[in-house]
Amino acid sequence: MQSIGFVFMRQESVNAVTVSTTSYFLKESQKSTNSFLQYRFATWKDTVMMVVGGLCALVHGAASPLMLLVYGMMTDTFVAYELEVQELRDPNKECNNNSIYWINGSIFETAENETVYCGVDIEAQMTMFAYYYIGIGLGVLIVSYFQIFFWVSAAARQIQRIRKTYFRKIMRMEIGWFDCNSVGELNTRISDDINKINNAIADQVSIFIERISTFVFGFMVGFIGGWKLTLVVVAVSPLIGIAAGLMATAVARLTGRELKAYAKAGAVADEVLSSIRTVAAFGGENKEAERYDGNLAEAQTWGVKKGTIIGVFQGYLWCIIFFCFALAFWYGSKLVIDTKELSPGSLIQVFFGVLMAAMNLGQASPCLEAFASGRAAAKTIFGTIDREPEIDCFSEEGHKLDKVKGDIEFHNVTSFYPSRPDVKILNDLSMQIKAGETTAFVGPSGSGKSTTIQLIQRFYDPMEGTVTLDGHDIRTLNIQWLRSLIGIVEQEPVLFATTIAENIRFGLPGVTMEDIIQATKEANAYNFIMDLPQKFDTLVGEGGGQMSGGQKQRIAIARALIRNPRILLLDMATSALDNESEAVVQEALDKVRTGRTTISIAHRLSTIRNADVIIGFEHGQAVEKGTHSELIERRGVYFTLVTLQNQGTSNTTKGRTCRAAYIGVGSVRLRSLSKLSSYSGTPLDSISITPKHEVGPDEHVEPAPVARILKYNQPEWPYMLLGSLGAAVNGSVNPIYAILFSQILGTFAIPDLNEQREQINGICLLFCIVAVASFFSQFLQGFAFAKSGELLTRRLRKLGFQAMLRQEIGWFDDPRNSPGALTTRLATDASMVQGATGSQIGMIVNSLTNIGASFIIALYFSWKLTLVIMCFLPLIGLSGVFQAKMLTGFENQDKKAMEAAGQVSSEALANIRTIAGLAKESSFVESYEQKLELPYISAKKRAHIYGLYFGFSQCVIFMAYAASFRYGGYLVSSEGLQYMFVFRVISAVVISGTALGRASSFTPDYAKAKTAAAQFFKLLDRVPKISMSDTDGEKWDKFRGEIKFINCKFTYPTRPDIQVLNDLFVSVKPGQTLAFVGSSGCGKSTSVQLLERFYDPDEGRVLIDGHPSHRVNVPFLRSQIGIVSQEPVLFDCSIAENIQYGVNTCSVSMEEIVEAAKKAYLHDFVMTLPNKYETQVGAQGSQLSRGQKQRIAIARAIVRNPKILLLDEATSALDTESEKTVQSALDEARKGRTCIVIAHRLSTIQSADIIAVMSNGTVIEQGTHDELMAKRGAYYKLVTRGAPIS
Repeated sequence: MQSIGFVFMRQESVNAVTVSTTSYFLKESQKSTNSFLQYRFATWKDTVMMVVGGLCALVHGAASPLMLLVYGMMTDTFVAYELEVQELRDPNKECNNNSIYWINGSIFETAENETVYCGVDIEAQMTMFAYYYIGIGLGVLIVSYFQIFFWVSAAARQIQRIRKTYFRKIMRMEIGWFDCNSVGELNTRISDDINKINNAIADQVSIFIERISTFVFGFMVGFIGGWKLTLVVVAVSPLIGIAAGLMATAVARLTGRELKAYAKAGAVADEVLSSIRTVAAFGGENKEAERYDGNLAEAQTWGVKKGTIIGVFQGYLWCIIFFCFALAFWYGSKLVIDTKELSPGSLIQVFFGVLMAAMNLGQASPCLEAFASGRAAAKTIFGTIDREPEIDCFSEEGHKLDKVKGDIEFHNVTSFYPSRPDVKILNDLSMQIKAGETTAFVGPSGSGKSTTIQLIQRFYDPMEGTVTLDGHDIRTLNIQWLRSLIGIVEQEPVLFATTIAENIRFGLPGVTMEDIIQATKEANAYNFIMDLPQKFDTLVGEGGGQMSGGQKQRIAIARALIRNPRILLLDMATSALDNESEAVVQEALDKVRTGRTTISIAHRLSTIRNADVIIGFEHGQAVEKGTHSELIERRGVYFTLVTLQNQGTSNTTKGRTCRAAYIGVGSVRLRSLSKLSSYSGTPLDSISITPKHEVGPDEHVEPAPVARILKYNQPEWPYMLLGSLGAAVNGSVNPIYAILFSQILGTFAIPDLNEQREQINGICLLFCIVAVASFFSQFLQGFAFAKSGELLTRRLRKLGFQAMLRQEIGWFDDPRNSPGALTTRLATDASMVQGATGSQIGMIVNSLTNIGASFIIALYFSWKLTLVIMCFLPLIGLSGVFQAKMLTGFENQDKKAMEAAGQVSSEALANIRTIAGLAKESSFVESYEQKLELPYISAKKRAHIYGLYFGFSQCVIFMAYAASFRYGGYLVSSEGLQYMFVFRVISAVVISGTALGRASSFTPDYAKAKTAAAQFFKLLDRVPKISMSDTDGEKWDKFRGEIKFINCKFTYPTRPDIQVLNDLFVSVKPGQTLAFVGSSGCGKSTSVQLLERFYDPDEGRVLIDGHPSHRVNVPFLRSQIGIVSQEPVLFDCSIAENIQYGVNTCSVSMEEIVEAAKKAYLHDFVMTLPNKYETQVGAQGSQLSRGQKQRIAIARAIVRNPKILLLDEATSALDTESEKTVQSALDEARKGRTCIVIAHRLSTIQSADIIAVMSNGTVIEQGTHDELMAKRGAYYKLVTRGAPIS
């Protein structure tokens, strides 16, 4: 009977076959990596564990075929008994000496002149069989425990090693390698790919061995029992194999395409959510939702095709299986009746032996798939592990000079970035930098200044030529030592998510607190740090997000100074600062420059006039060299730059051209964020505490009611109805099978042979009918549910994405709603919800009809036996549940534990340049390895528990057989129950049991689906604090653009205890220009964000044309505003599409685009590009220089034709030449519009109608330039000597 269980134990087996072969075919195509590659990291101890585990699995596999032998003997016993009972019904016969005699004493002979055996002690026989079963069951319990335990623990140990080795290797790679491998991809590899390897080397292997062993032994049992029948059954199986192969390739292809399309959609979502401020400002929400949906549609079609193919195939498979039954029983019964080669028992034994073998081959196949994906993953992982870095930062080789002077020379250096080998950045550059002098590099952006600095740090090696330090080629020097000589302050400093003191300590391990304080004093950071509540223990937030640009810069300078470097590289180190901080930082830098070789890159020429040597760059070459005065006389590059910058007022105030501070690496938020999240930069304690509080409720969301999930699937109800119909038919197939099977056994006990033949032919015909029916119903179920499920997933993803875009900006400030987290939620939640509907419903309907029909049959034929077997059902069910629960339970713990390690790795990879510059790779590696300990310990613990559960669930079924057949024997002998009913009842109940188990194994999916759905609905139901809908709020026709801020108070929602605006009162009339000036963190950018309604003021009002802003329709208001910010966010599409982004309500013609581009002084540059306006700007505009991005952003704002123009330090990121052009573009754009300008560079705003000087969130004085100069107040001080505003 077990056998029967086997056939139906897993309908999935069928899918398994398909998949297996699929993966097999895939694998043939990827025989890339040798088979044992995954085990590279196994020690001898692991190998021993795996071998012993493998042996246990072999033994375990032999148990089921062994049981068939018992089963065959049992069947024969039952048949003999039944014949005896039928003969003895004749009162003239009696049983003597185990043969039947007539009463008169002559021996009874059948028509074929044979005597009839009698005297079967059915109960004694059954007791013996029961003991056999119990013995086998106990054996299975023990070996299956060891099989799992050994494999799982060995895998855990190897994976631990792989993780460590892989991360360590990545941290050794040169920077060029990171240019070509995205951080996101590496993070996925660390988490997912290594998990795939884990799946390929853990318990899957032992289960694979066990199934293959069942396959071998099953065939052996078959051949021993009767080779003719075995061969007939085997002859049919290629039909299954061929189809599986075809389908496999198709499914693999389609899955690939589907994933590609989803990946595209995910990339769109990620890009949009990362630049949510820009999307909101330009009203691009609907456009983005459509763009996202377009990619989903493509994925959906592939998904439906896949479902259909699987449906057809499963139908075909079941169809073949039932035809196979018909053939085998028909031929087998011939062998039993006509040639007497087989007994009924050996017929059963052969047939089920072969069937079990085939089934197990099928079930072995999902394992093959795991191996294939594990091997593919191993290939990429080990490929990286084996790659030798071109510049190995951990290597001990290379000289360390005893004494360093600090002379640096470039000899004919040509260089390009590995990611863009066709663009030469440096072109035959030769120059020398003398020790102890300050050398300044100037030149337009993109001329190669920053690249030279990266060559000195040896982030890259030059293509041709050499870079030398004190006459030694730096390639011959020890890297760690070389980098320890260099202190670098970049224009976009990266801080790590830890305290200020720790960040400074990164510069030099083991420094004392005194040294740190000294360094912060030199960097003019000491005072602001002491103002923070936790002083040096203040957390700076992810990527330093809690600090303003100037504060981050000063911490970075302190970090560079603490190393007491021989060589100081300043890459626009003061660019992100306002005048007052800049003056102080500049002074600090001048102090520390003495006696060191210093290289300074600046766009602000005033900061470098007193440099010892100034080198002018153009097109990757050093074109001129000399002091300030010499170069002015030469009238070359430098002269042009200086004169451009000096056409303003006195050049001392000539602020600011910087490539402005960029926040955190990947986060290309608008710069306003950098400020905004950082006023006075207190990362309140709340930052460290609140998330913990908040996450609490977030984790345990009440699971969503199924009804609501189904509501979203409403439009697909016809599909779901059809699918359920198919599923119901499929469910009733198994119970029908139980009836037919036991009926065949019953026919063997009919004394009349002709009647036997007729009955058997009838039954075989019924099998054929069932075969055809199941083909259609399987297809129906597969197709209908694939269609409804894919449609639902797409609908939910789109709804979820739209819901995210509807939220107010403050919602995105919450760290839990970071772009990464949201993208993942879109990807996983929606597909999980599909788990509660669609195919899931099919499974449930299938299981229910299955269970229902089986019980009706069983109770009808023998309610007593049914009750006995039912005692075991809970155990069989439980064992299924156990297995499911166990795995999911552990997965969650593992994920949690791995998260800590994941944070370390993602922070390290995102900031790899900074880490390399500080030569800090090893400390990150250590911290990562330390975080891996916990998951490792829990994995080892899991091995035991998993083993026990597995053993228990494997042996329950044997115990159930022992009890039920023993009791069945009793019923047959004492109550005269027909033996075929015993088989019928047992097979029906066992089938329903496995169906139960199957249904229960879906419970985790189902529960997950409900929680995922709840998360999802929580998002859909959230009412944004600021409504984005087109209908809410006021609109009016003549929008003039008059703005008043009346007593506005404001704090950021994530940092409620820091008052950013404090009674702000300022107004601007239509067509006027209002300029905000003030030190960083005084609330300038915040006021702009209130105007855009990214936030609403806590108290006070913002009036627009006299309407309070919180009553104005948001899309209407934003459509009147154009914004150009310091770090413009561009989307990964063409230049034309980026400019079109300015207007998302209607389409923008090419003429308008060109017109706007001309106004923004962009047109000429675009025409020099090979693809003109179709040029792709790259992710976040990475293919363009800052100035080019800025002009595209201006064109984008101009195309909107806004009434209000917001310029948030729009020119600060440019060098002098680009700045002049952009400034004139902006002056052009300001005409006839209300304009609000935020600037650090005072020269750019002297023409403003109103200049408002801000400090600590209020306006301390306002007026025109002349009025304020006459007042001799804060503004006058700022202009004349950049004094602090207090």
